[in-house]
Amino acid sequence: MPKVDVINSADSAVKSVDLPENIFSAEIKKAAVHQVVNAQLAGRRAGTHSTKTRREIRGGGAKPWKQKGTGRARAGTNRSPLWRGGGITFGPKPRDYSQSVTKKMRKTALTSALTAILQAGRLVVADSLKLDEVKTKQAVELLAAIDKRTPALVVYGEPNENFIRAARNIPYVKLLPTAGLNVYDLLRAEVVIITVDALAGIEKRFEG
Repeated sequence: MPKVDVINSADSAVKSVDLPENIFSAEIKKAAVHQVVNAQLAGRRAGTHSTKTRREIRGGGAKPWKQKGTGRARAGTNRSPLWRGGGITFGPKPRDYSQSVTKKMRKTALTSALTAILQAGRLVVADSLKLDEVKTKQAVELLAAIDKRTPALVVYGEPNENFIRAARNIPYVKLLPTAGLNVYDLLRAEVVIITVDALAGIEKRFEG
């Protein structure tokens, strides 16, 4: 069972905690991670792009010129895709890009990502992230004392409103509750800071 130190705001180890072996010592399955990340990114696409076909463009009802005798190519409408201002052939239409991923695969990808981050030394367990007042400067100093690497992903359990309101202004910091932990944000972060109470929440997500 992997064990890590718990870091306080003074960058000192106050104690050690055991990490769940089924989550932080799992087999790393890159194919599952790849598929889940693709599904996440696909789900973020609006899919509202649209172009008009020749029948949707206004006008073009009259034949531009007679069929024969002009020396020009035959044309039935000036809304043909061959003409400037005409319709688009096989252009994009509104669609749903979301992909279906099983619950089991999501769990596999998440444990793979958490295991890889731990092995790479990018996981930090914090004792507390509490602030007495809403000050972004204090939030920056608190996170820098715990770990200076950026971009940082902060996963919290019991929300501290002062810290959340202060840290959400920091451009290189992403805040997530345990329920919102996902593979894509884990992989994008240079360091993942997880509070002690958030570890319990993560473990509960994998029960059953």
